[in-house]
This record gives sequence, structure tokens and C-alpha cells, in this order.
Amino acid sequence: MNVLSNAYPTAALREADARHHWHPFTDTADLNRHGARVIVGAEGVWLTDSDGNRILDGMAGLWCCNIGHGRPEIAAAVNAQMAELSYYNTFFKTTHPPAVKLAEVLSEVTPEHLTRVFFTSSGSESNDTIFRMIRHYWTIKGQPEKMTIIGRKNGYHGSTVAAASLGGMEAMHKQGGMVPGVHHIAQPYWFGEGGDMSPDEFGIKVARELEKAIDAIGEDKVAAFIAEPVQGAGGVIIPPETYWPEIRRICSERDILLVVDEVICGFGRLGTWFGSDYFGVKPDLMPIAKGLSSGYLPIGGVMISEKVAGVLEQGGEFYHGYTYSGHPVACAAAIENIRILREENIVERVHNDTAPYLQKQWLALGDHPLVGEARMIGMVGALELVPNKPSRTEVFANTGEVGTLARDISIANGLIMRGVRDSLILSPPLVISHGEIDELIMRAKKTLDDTYAELKRRGKIAA
Repeated sequence: MNVLSNAYPTAALREADARHHWHPFTDTADLNRHGARVIVGAEGVWLTDSDGNRILDGMAGLWCCNIGHGRPEIAAAVNAQMAELSYYNTFFKTTHPPAVKLAEVLSEVTPEHLTRVFFTSSGSESNDTIFRMIRHYWTIKGQPEKMTIIGRKNGYHGSTVAAASLGGMEAMHKQGGMVPGVHHIAQPYWFGEGGDMSPDEFGIKVARELEKAIDAIGEDKVAAFIAEPVQGAGGVIIPPETYWPEIRRICSERDILLVVDEVICGFGRLGTWFGSDYFGVKPDLMPIAKGLSSGYLPIGGVMISEKVAGVLEQGGEFYHGYTYSGHPVACAAAIENIRILREENIVERVHNDTAPYLQKQWLALGDHPLVGEARMIGMVGALELVPNKPSRTEVFANTGEVGTLARDISIANGLIMRGVRDSLILSPPLVISHGEIDELIMRAKKTLDDTYAELKRRGKIAA
């Protein structure tokens, strides 16, 4: 690993962090025993830690830094907006030029029937907004009993109370409970749950669980179905080709609103502007965030179809909003981010060049003795780690232990990958070059080799 000179007091920073900083999605006691990783700089696809190590950011921050780190154009746009109007709200019949401009730009790049946007500061806020919009929509239509929202097991829509309820992660539900009126169906996870069915057969079967749930609950009580085009935090679950057409049919026939959560898949991740474009679905509501500003400033939103907007306009005042809805400086960052994506043809380059180049090498990692399946779509992928390939039913004891081990080994090898259960997942900046992809694959291969050797040493895989 390339090491630069260390100009930061790592030990002191870790000590102060442990005293005062409570981290998200973290076992705080465990973190404080080992000390936090301190990131002090970033450029392109590379991070620099406080000890001077350069680390390839295989997760684009937190699925968000699509245009790469350190773009001076974003800093300039933010600085200019800060000097002109650093903040004003969009409540009570007020707007400002950055919010107007960004709303206009979003109507151009999102699917054409999505013409309005409600601004938020995150994906979680976007999905809390979705929750209220859906129920308000049906109340205005004179069907207030249509309250139930159906999501997917292992889906992720954020960590605020309503968003976590829409998601299907049991560990989150156990910490604070769920909002009533949410039901979860199976995920389209062929590798782990498809049994002896082909992927296409499984896609149809699991999609029709939505139909069964609607029948069981009652169509007059079901308001919407929400799902990610590809489940991200759930482990990069790529649905079989048969899945989304069937979901689209069911929602259309049953008068159920379709919510496609594009917080991770949006703004080029799949080699299309949105996952909805990739899978040919037409969402009624579409949460966005992350790649909207490439993470440079917090901003999110809900794209609203004309169908839904036409009803909501009949409902009078919508008693919902955030202090930072349409924050002018965050809007300026997002406008410049989208300009870069468009003018540099980044989405098209992902589709035509870099994603196929990465996919070919990533899928070849499936030949490794530790890998049960390598999968990738666009520029997001996963490696399923198994004790005895090609079996899909034999799994490691203590689910998550091997995935965490492999993640830590990967970071030691200078590559950020994320461990989900016993898999490694990848979602690099969309601007990654061929040479950087070669470096990424080399480090991923070393991580698999090192993990395999360590599991043999521990007796978890037969020597």
C-alpha cells in the first residue's frame, strides 16, 4: 500500500472520538476498544487515512460519491452560492433560484412522467415523506382505509422510524419497533432462497407473493408497494429478469401505488440514469438522495408523478416539510453534480465501457474456491462467500463472522469493500478508470486469498 507522510495525530483523534462521538450502525464498545479509522483526505477514487495510507474507495463513500472525491467544480459552486444566499427555507409560498433550477433539472433527467420534486436532506427523510404522501393520497381520494404499505424482507429504505419500518431488516425493527400498517414479503434473492428453481422461475414466484399479500390483506386496504430496483444494503440482491415486469403488472392491475427507491441505484449506478430506466418500470413516487449530490452535501427528494401530484393538489396544505428542504447551497452542489454527470457523459461511459470492463473481471472472481457466486449489474456487485462450493445450501456458522473478517482484510489490503452477512459488496465511484479497476480487482483477489488462508488456519474450511 502506498503510504504518505503522517501529518495527523491518529492516537489523539481516536481518543477524542471515543470520548465524544457516537457512531451510526456501530458497536460503540467494540469500536472504542480498537479505535476508529480516521479519513483525512480524498481525491478521485482514493482515500487517505491519518497514517498516510492510500485506500481505494470501493464503496463510493456510502454508495454516493458517483463523480469521485475532490471535484473543485463542486467546491466553487458551493462557495458562490454561499456568498449569494447561504440559506433560506421553502416553506409558506417561498422559493429561491437554486431550488427552482434543481427541480427543473431533475424533471429532465428522471423518467418523463415524474415532473415534481419534494426536497429533503436524505434518503431516510425521503422515505418518511413517501410514507405520509401515500396515506394522504388515498385519504384525498376518499379511501382512507387504504393504509397498508408492502415492502420486502431485507430491503432498506433508511433508519428513521417510518423508513426503517418500510425496510425489512429485523435487527432495526427490534430497536424501537415498527410503525403499524407495514407488511413485508420475500426478497428476490435467488442465490440464498431460490432452492431448485431457475432464476426466472424464482423471479415469478417471489413477485407473485405481492399478489398473495394483497389478496390476504385486501386490495381495498393496500396503499402501495415499495422496493429498491436492486437491494443495496441487503447485499446487492439483483432480481431475476422476470421479477420487475410481474411487479409492474400486479401494481397496475390492483390499483396499488408503486414506489421505486432510487437512493442507491439513481444517478448512474446501473449504467442508466435510474434503476427504473434499467428495469422498465414506471414508479408513481421515486425517492432519491446519495448520487443526487454525489455526497458532497446532504440532499434528497421525492420525485412525484403527475398522477399523484394531481391528487395531492386537491388536498389543501400538506403539513410536512424540513428546515433544510431545498437548501440553496445543497441545491447548488446537486446542480453542479448533475452538470458533471451530463457533460462528461459519465452514465453513458459506465454503460458502454467501464461497467462491462469491471464486470468481466469481477465475475471471474467467481472461480475462486471461497466464492459461491459473483454477481454484478452496472457498477454494483457482490461476492457470496461459502464454505463448500458449489453448494448454495451450506453456509458458515455464525453468519456475518466471515464477511466481517473478509471486510477487515480487504481494508488492510487497501480496498474498501463492505461485508453483508457472509458476502463482500462493491460500489465504486462511477469515474473509476481501467487502470484503477485492474488495481481494485488485484486487491479483491488478494483479499479472497488471504481470507481463504485465514479460514483454513482457523479450521473453518477443510485444508
